[in-house]
Amino acid sequence: MRHQTTLTDLARLGFADLETSRERLAEFDDSVIPFFAHAADPDQALLLLGRLREGAPTELESVMRDDAAAARLVRVLGASMGLGDFLSRRPSELSAISDPIAGPPGAAEYTADILGSMAGLEGDAAVTALRVRYRRHLVQLTAWDLEQSDPLAAVSVVAAALADLAGAALDASLAHARTVVRFPAADVALTRLAVIGMGKAGARELNYVSDVDVIFVGEAADGLSNDRAVEIATRLAMETMRGIHEPAYEPELWEVDANLRPEGKDGALVRTLESHLAYYDRWAKSWEFQALLKARPLAGDLVLGTRYVEAVAPLVWSSASRDGFVDSVQRMRERVTQNIPGDELDVQLKLGPGGLRDVEFTIQLLQLVHGQSDPLVRQAATLPALIALADQGYIGRVEAAEFSRDYRFLRLLEHRLQLTKLLRTHLMPTDPEALRILARASGVSASGVELAEQWKRTKNAVRRLHERLFYRPLLSAVAALPEDGLALSSAQATARLAAIGFTDPAGALRHIAALTGGVSRRATIQRNLLPVMLQWFAEGADPDHGLLAFRRLSDDLGEAYWFLRMLRDSSGAAQRLTHVLSGSRFVGDLFERIPEAAAWLESDSELRPRPTAVLLDEARATVARHYDDADAAALVLRTARRREILRVAMGAILGTITIEELGRALSDITTAVLTGALAIAHRYGDGIEFAVIAMGRYGGAELGFGSDADVMYVYRPAGATDGEAQSRAENIVRSLSRLTEDLRTPLDLDIGLRPEGKTGAIVRSLDSYRAYYARWSLTWEAQALLRARGAVGDDPLIAEFEKLADEVRFPPSISDRDVREIKRIKARVESERLPQAADPSRHLKLGRGSLSDVEWFVQLLQLQHGARIPGLRTTSTLGALAVAVDAGLVTPADAAKLRDAWVLASRARSAITLWSSKTADVLPTDRAQLEGVARLLEYAPGSASLLEEDYLRTTRLARHVFEREFYGLPSNPAPTTA
Repeated sequence: MRHQTTLTDLARLGFADLETSRERLAEFDDSVIPFFAHAADPDQALLLLGRLREGAPTELESVMRDDAAAARLVRVLGASMGLGDFLSRRPSELSAISDPIAGPPGAAEYTADILGSMAGLEGDAAVTALRVRYRRHLVQLTAWDLEQSDPLAAVSVVAAALADLAGAALDASLAHARTVVRFPAADVALTRLAVIGMGKAGARELNYVSDVDVIFVGEAADGLSNDRAVEIATRLAMETMRGIHEPAYEPELWEVDANLRPEGKDGALVRTLESHLAYYDRWAKSWEFQALLKARPLAGDLVLGTRYVEAVAPLVWSSASRDGFVDSVQRMRERVTQNIPGDELDVQLKLGPGGLRDVEFTIQLLQLVHGQSDPLVRQAATLPALIALADQGYIGRVEAAEFSRDYRFLRLLEHRLQLTKLLRTHLMPTDPEALRILARASGVSASGVELAEQWKRTKNAVRRLHERLFYRPLLSAVAALPEDGLALSSAQATARLAAIGFTDPAGALRHIAALTGGVSRRATIQRNLLPVMLQWFAEGADPDHGLLAFRRLSDDLGEAYWFLRMLRDSSGAAQRLTHVLSGSRFVGDLFERIPEAAAWLESDSELRPRPTAVLLDEARATVARHYDDADAAALVLRTARRREILRVAMGAILGTITIEELGRALSDITTAVLTGALAIAHRYGDGIEFAVIAMGRYGGAELGFGSDADVMYVYRPAGATDGEAQSRAENIVRSLSRLTEDLRTPLDLDIGLRPEGKTGAIVRSLDSYRAYYARWSLTWEAQALLRARGAVGDDPLIAEFEKLADEVRFPPSISDRDVREIKRIKARVESERLPQAADPSRHLKLGRGSLSDVEWFVQLLQLQHGARIPGLRTTSTLGALAVAVDAGLVTPADAAKLRDAWVLASRARSAITLWSSKTADVLPTDRAQLEGVARLLEYAPGSASLLEEDYLRTTRLARHVFEREFYGLPSNPAPTTA
C-alpha cells in the first residue's frame, strides 16, 4: 500500500525532499521504489522520471516493464540531469536503456554505428543523427559505468571508451564534411586528412565532458598538389569541427580544440607532415614536446596519422635534453596554479595543489627524463606510464600503487561531477547536500563528510608526489639495499639530478652519498629529510652550490644535537636553510666560518638586525675583555662583524628586513666594529680628541653588501702639541685600517671624499678643516658633506665637526654658477667615471636613472633649500626626497619614480654580492647570473628577463624625471632639423 512507504523509508533510500518525493512516488508502482536506493540523487531521478512519464509515457512504460532496465534508468537519471534532459528530448532513445552493453564497444564499432545512423541523411539532419547516436552510446556507457561494483577499476575503461567514442564522432563528422565542402569531388577524394588526438583524447583517458584536443595533418594523394590538398583539408577540418560543436537542432557535443597546433591560434589549422616537422625542429617550445607525448591517430587517415606520430616521437623523447627543459615544465605547472582564481584554489580537482595535474605533470616529467634511453616508459596514458616506470625501477611499486589509486579516485570524482549536468567542470562542491550526492554517485565513500575527508587526504598525498617519486630514489642510488626494492643505477640517478636542475649531477650524487652514508644519527635523519631538501635545493637558483654548502655545514656541525633536531623537527628552518644556501654563495662562504648561525633560521626575531646599542655594548665589552691584547680584541670584533652581516644577509634573502632596514643595519655593524677598533687605537689620555665621520652611503645609513665605507678622520689637540697630535692621529688611522682588515668580508675604509681628494691629508685637525672649507672648498666638497655624519669618536669633537659641516652644506643661498658647476661635474661623472665599454643602461651606480641620478638630484635640492627647510638637513636620500615632496619641490609622481629606481638599484647591487660573493655594479647579462639575482629579489623562477625589463623600465622613467628636473631638459625633446 502507498501509505506503507514512510518518510523514514524515503530518508533511508536517500531522498532529501521527503514530502514532495512521497507525492511523486504515488504516480508509480511500488516495485520501482527500491531502485532509488542506488541513485546518486533520488530526488532528481524521481523528478526526471516524472517528466518522462508526462512526455513519453509509451517509451517509458516499455523500459519500466523490465526491472533491470528500470533500475538502470533510475541510476542514470539520478547521476545525470544532462542525460535525463537528452532522454526527455529524444524519448525514442530510451531503448538504449533496454539494450545494455556487456562492456564498451571498440572504436571501429562506434564509428560504424554512428555512420550507419547518418546513412542517407544530409545537412543538419546528418549532424543531428550523429549527435543523437553519440549520446545514445553515452547513455549506455554511463549505465554500464554506474553498475560497476568497483568504480575505481572502471575509470580507465570508461575513459578509453569515451576517447574511442570521440574519435568515432570525429570520423563521422569528417565523412559528412567530405560531402559538403565546395571542391570537386575528385580533389576531395585525393585529399588525406589525419586527426591527431592530443591530451586526454590522445591518451585514451577522456572525461565525460572534455575539450577534445586535436592537431590536423593534411597531405595530397598522387595527382594533387600539396598546396591544393592543404586548402581542401583546412576546409574539411573546419567542417568537421562544426559538425561536433556548431549550434544545431541537437546541442553541441564538446569543443574541438586545435590550439595545440604549431603557433597555436595564430598558426595554420592544417599543415603537411613536412611542415609540422620543420616547425618542431626549429621553433617548438619545450611544452609542445610534452604535449606531443600523448599524440595518437584519432580519426581520419590513420596511416598518415601513424606516420606523423612516428616522425615526432624522436623529437619528443629527446626533448628533456634541451637546456632548461625541466625548468620550463615546472614553470608551466606553477603558472597553471597561479592562474587559478583565488576562490577556486581549494576546490580545484584538476588544476589545484594535489589535483590531477600534479600527478600528470610529475609522471610526464619522469617519462621524458627516463624515456630518452628507455623505450618501455614511452606510454601515452598516465596509469600505464606509472606502471611502466615502476616495472623499470624508476619508482617504487608501493608508491606506484598508492598514486595509481589516488589518480583513479580523482578521475572518478571528475567523471561523476561532469555527468551531473554534462558540463565541463572541475570544482569540488562545498555544499553538504552536493557532497552527499557526489559520495553516493562515486560509490567509494559512505557520506559527504567522509568523501570530503578522503579528498583532503588524497590531495595531501598527491601533493607529496613530486617529492616521493622524483627525489627519494636518488637516495636509493647510493644505498646498498633500499627498503622498497628500488635502486636507481648511478646513470639513472645522475640523469634525474640533471633533469631537476643540478649542473654537476655526479658531484651531487657524491654529496648525497656522503650525507646519508653510515649508521650515525645524523645520517639517519638526513636520509629521511634529504628527499624533501633535494626538492627545495632544486627549486633554488643554484642547487649544486646549495647541496655542497649543506654538506660542508653538516660536516662542521657534526652530531650537534640542536642542528639535527632543527632539521628533523622544523621543516620551516630546514627549507629556509636550503633557500639561503642555494641562493647565495656569500651566505655559504660565511656559514663556513659561523656554522652555528643555522640556529637562527628557526626564529624570525633572530633574523632581524640587533639594536645599535647592543652592538656597541658588545664592541666595548670585547675591548675591555682583551684590553692588553689588541690583536685578539680585533679578531673578536671582526668575527662579530661577520656574524651580524650573516644575520642580516639571511634576513634580506628570507624577506624579514627591508632595503632601508638593511642599509641601517649594515651601517650600524660598521659603526660597531669601528667603535671597538677606535677604542683600541685611541686610548684615553693620548693628548687628542679623535672622530670618524661617516660619508657617502655609510653617512646616509644606506650601505649594501659589498659597499665601501666612505669616511673622513678629524682630530683636535687635547694636551699634545700640534705636531704630536697630527702624528698620533695618523697612527690611529693606520691602526684602524689594520685592526679592521678582513680578507673574508672586506671593510674598505675609503677616504676619497676628504678635502683635496686622493692628494689630501689622510686626517686633519678640526681647525684645518675649518680653514680649508672657508678658503678652498669646492662645490663638490660641500655636496659630499651632505651625507657627513659623526659615527665614532669623541662626542664634543663630533658635534663641532657637524656644526662646521652644516655651515658649508646648507648655505643661505647657492649661486647659479655653483649650480652649473654641480651639473657640469655630474655630466663629467657620467662620461668619464663610467667604466669603459659598460652599458649605461645597466650600471647600477652611475648608469642612466640609477643611484647616481637620484642622489645627485636630491643633493642639489638639499644645497638649494636646506637652509630654509630643516627637514632637508638629513643624510638619508629617501628621507630628503620625502621632505622635498612635502615641501612641494618634487611632485609625488616624480618622487615615486625616483624612489623606485633607487630602491631597485640598491637591492640589485646587494643581490649581486649575495649571489656571487663578489662586488659588482653592473646588472648581469649572463642569464644564469641574472636569474640568481632575480630570485634574490623575490622574482618567480625563470624571471631573469622580467627583472631586466623591470630594471630598464624603472630606470628609464627615473632618468626622464632627472633630465627634466636636474638638467632642465624637456621630457620628450622634439627632434632637431638641419
